[in-house]
Amino acid sequence: MSPVIEVHARARLITDGPLTRPVPVDLRYDPADERRTVHIGLPDGTDWAFGRDLLERGLRTPIERGAVRVWPCGRTQLIVELHSTDGVEVFQFEIRTLIRFLARTRAQTPATAAPGTPVTPSDAGREPQPPSRTTTTTTARRPEREAQPERGAQPARG
Repeated sequence: MSPVIEVHARARLITDGPLTRPVPVDLRYDPADERRTVHIGLPDGTDWAFGRDLLERGLRTPIERGAVRVWPCGRTQLIVELHSTDGVEVFQFEIRTLIRFLARTRAQTPATAAPGTPVTPSDAGREPQPPSRTTTTTTARRPEREAQPERGAQPARG
């Protein structure tokens, strides 16, 4: 069994005011979890869980599933917007931090999938790519909705 991957990172909390502030976050991934779920632990104890593919796709294009929205902001930043009954929290991450984290998750993901689940080419050990130079998203704007809801994308207080 592979160990859980945990990375202590910094993100910037985006607020309505003119200033943002850095906050520590924990990125976690358990290779034994067949759902391939990424956890983002926030300083207030909130733990958000959603599919790793959401974070990977958000590196290239805006995507939304359930209460989580992810989109690139220029070439070096990624915005993660989390909606709950308590409100909305918006975080800005350095893309290179997330790429390194996702590469580690790929290296630890078992090569075999759950029975009846095909292994997709994206799980073949390929490192996720940052947005291309042609990315036009340069400001933190609201992404278009994707019709597919995310199962289990909700905060878990802990």
